[in-house]
Amino acid sequence: MKISFENPDKVNGLLTLTVEEADYKENVEKTLKNYRKKANVPGFRPGMVPMGMIKRQFGTTAKVDEINKLLGEQIYKYVKDNNIQMLGEPLPSDKQEPVDMEKEAPYTFMFDIAVAPEFKAELTGDDTIDYYTITVDDKIIDQQIDVFASRAGHYDKVEDYQANDMLKGDIRELDENGNTKEGGITVEGAVLMPEYIKVEDQKKLFDGAKLGDIITFNPKKAYPESDIEVSSLLKMKKEEVADLTADFSYQITEISRYVKAEVNQELFDQVYGKDVIKDEKDFREKIAEGLKAQFAVDSDFKFIQDVRKYLVDKVGALTYPDALLKRIMLNNNKDKGEEFVEKNYEQSIKELTWHLIKEQLVKANGIKIEDADIEETAKEAAKAQFAQYGMNNIPEEYIENYAKDMLKKREYIDSFVDRSIDRKLTEILKNVVKLENKTATLEEFNKMMQAE
Repeated sequence: MKISFENPDKVNGLLTLTVEEADYKENVEKTLKNYRKKANVPGFRPGMVPMGMIKRQFGTTAKVDEINKLLGEQIYKYVKDNNIQMLGEPLPSDKQEPVDMEKEAPYTFMFDIAVAPEFKAELTGDDTIDYYTITVDDKIIDQQIDVFASRAGHYDKVEDYQANDMLKGDIRELDENGNTKEGGITVEGAVLMPEYIKVEDQKKLFDGAKLGDIITFNPKKAYPESDIEVSSLLKMKKEEVADLTADFSYQITEISRYVKAEVNQELFDQVYGKDVIKDEKDFREKIAEGLKAQFAVDSDFKFIQDVRKYLVDKVGALTYPDALLKRIMLNNNKDKGEEFVEKNYEQSIKELTWHLIKEQLVKANGIKIEDADIEETAKEAAKAQFAQYGMNNIPEEYIENYAKDMLKKREYIDSFVDRSIDRKLTEILKNVVKLENKTATLEEFNKMMQAE
């Protein structure tokens, strides 16, 4: 097989492969012999069908299959052997002339290859990158304590209504004279939170209400844009409340008020485990320790984003084979069409540029990702998920099992690999570049992240 590669502008490559009969003949004959062994043709015993008949019937198909397989192998071998940084998949070239496979070899095939632009991305001690540390102050610790106390809270039964209380009561449909409608809609033990009523004048009807009071209100006016909420309250199908206009009475049979947990030993034990924390001072210190670890992850994430921005600017605008990359993108999104490609191409190039930069950084710093790295990243993700729900004392065994479950799902693997690379790259680059250490409150930090 003869292979030639043209790449005059460095990014648009043309790969030409000339296939000779000797390249595929032996494998095609093996395939046809297997066909002959399995062929079931009337008048012939198994394995005794004349080879000429097999060739006439299956010869061209076997040859096409073998040549397609051969082309795939040789394209990727050539690209690898010649260190061509191919972007996406090779596509049949517009310069390709029709190939008549019924004729004798040789056959010529031409493929367009998108090649990554040449550039150098590197960081040294002469490069300065900002590194933000989020300050853990009393305000943030107080907020976290409030979160823990709220999660560990309970409902108390009370006599009078205040905002955010939960009511339980009997609801009855009224007639045009304001009396209970005979045969009308009735729901006992209907749960209602007036604070979530959408219309202010309907919400105010419950102000100052006490246990046993009867409130007259209109569910459709209270929730004018949500038949779902009305149907849920009245235990009806959504379609059945579409034309409902009646007022209803609501007799309050129970008022429940959510009370936050007290900041005491019971809360300490619930958050961090039995007797791990002895007093509020230790509690605050433990919270601060956890927040610092959590914020360090956020700081590292911003750092790698700042590295990305810095290097993209340092590398400058790169020349890509735009027309060819758009063809590749369209080929991979045939169901979405050209409009999708035009809308998303610019962003895809931004992501591709960072991907190529990161590849150079990973190679230059000798970063390799092992199974243990991916498993550790999965465990960190599991811990973060539990922490979102205030679960900070989960046994290591449960963390490991949860991580293993996530690693069984294909959709998690790629993201864990990327995060593992970022984690290693971040730790290395923090010791390579000159860090401009800065501090920020959580509010300031979040504003910076939102602005990016």
